[in-house]
Amino acid sequence: MRLPSLCSVTLFLLSTSHLWTEVLAAPKQKKAKGQLLKGSSNHITSAIASSAALPSLGAETSGSQWSTAGRRTGSLYCRVGIGFHLQIHPDGKVNGSHEANHLSILEIFAVSQGIVGIRGVFSNSFLAMSKKGKLHATPKFSEDCKFMERYQENSYNTYASATYRTERTGRRWYVALNKRGKAKKGSSPRVKPQHISTHFLPRIKHVEPPDFSFTVTVPEKKKKTTNAPVKPKPVAPPPKKKTSPVRYRLKFRFG
Repeated sequence: MRLPSLCSVTLFLLSTSHLWTEVLAAPKQKKAKGQLLKGSSNHITSAIASSAALPSLGAETSGSQWSTAGRRTGSLYCRVGIGFHLQIHPDGKVNGSHEANHLSILEIFAVSQGIVGIRGVFSNSFLAMSKKGKLHATPKFSEDCKFMERYQENSYNTYASATYRTERTGRRWYVALNKRGKAKKGSSPRVKPQHISTHFLPRIKHVEPPDFSFTVTVPEKKKKTTNAPVKPKPVAPPPKKKTSPVRYRLKFRFG
């Protein structure tokens, strides 16, 4: 009777020990799962933070003085007098020309919202306005080269200095040409946005996209020529003369 009792006790102890090992291992598994979830949540929050930091980087780059975005190449036509095209000379002179030429080819580029810069393509100089309101050209881009571009009701644009203005009244200084094509001083009280001397029409050259279509010419198939010996044509025999059949008559002699 003792043997069955010992066997049952040993089986009972083995089963209870297995249960205790599972119970003790369960919190460790839960802890490990919690650590994984915590690590994944930290990773997600770091990704969200990095994505949120991207707009700030874009804002810093957009605030640069000379941006390559929004470039337009063309000319600025002023309708004062007989009409003049604003041109920038390599020596720093700024005036107007009745006929468009290589000096009147300008590049208008965006600096910030509503602020643009104007560069002469041939002279490689930027349009600028000094502290006294005089227009000139400079090879380096600075605060004097920033202008406020505004669209008027008559489809013309005005360009006012974004740096200088009349301190007492707050009146802005505009880019203007007189009837002879000479540059006016922006500080002059006669230079107003309502006057036609400050109205410029951008004549932008729209570059057509290149045509990527092409044609393929298929070469014609040439007939294969073999240097085979030419067989001589058989010579036809001469035509035979037609002969009529000869008939013989039998002669009978009597006596």
